[in-house]
Amino acid sequence: MKSNITTILFDLDGTLIDTNELIISTYLHTLEKYFPGQYSREAVLPFLGPTLHEVFGNMDSERVEEMILDYRAYNIENHDLMVKEFAGVIETLQVLKEKGYKLGIVTTKRHDVALKGIHLMKLDTFFDVVIAYDHVKKVKPDPEPIYLALEQLDSKPEEAMMVGDNFHDVLAGKNAGTKTVGVAWTIKGRDYLAKYEPDYMLENMGDLLTILGEGN
Repeated sequence: MKSNITTILFDLDGTLIDTNELIISTYLHTLEKYFPGQYSREAVLPFLGPTLHEVFGNMDSERVEEMILDYRAYNIENHDLMVKEFAGVIETLQVLKEKGYKLGIVTTKRHDVALKGIHLMKLDTFFDVVIAYDHVKKVKPDPEPIYLALEQLDSKPEEAMMVGDNFHDVLAGKNAGTKTVGVAWTIKGRDYLAKYEPDYMLENMGDLLTILGEGN
């Protein structure tokens, strides 16, 4: 059965593109400089999702900007070496675009860095809107970035879905009044994301077509 959804918003990191190892490596590199020996791989997993200002601000409010500069320098230097694609993303986006869905990205990344990943993974042609950290006053889980994306796409919350790998994405969608979709390939684990009760959980990106009634 065809759904009444016309618009699909996606988180970027960990949902459309696999930046997990890049982000973990960047955090470990940065934190080793400022807090030697204090952070393990497991300890930095909770930092995937929140903004850099949030994460570093909670550690040392006086050195936030300095830490962010170090983070971004390492991240950009290693970006193209470490970012990978998730299986089924391009194929699913192609079908959605052909079927006339309005597609947008809502990320807590800075716009220029988000575009770097979008270009690298050749996602440019699929998305009409990219809402990033520097476009809003409040980031996910606040609904502001979703509302802004919907406004630019001329869509309403009740005809939209928010797809993401983190609780920020699910809560932002709920707060904005969209349907919410979690992805089981989240690095934090399927069970972790399921606790936030998204309307749907994708085992792979192609499942989205089935949910929308566009499956074969």
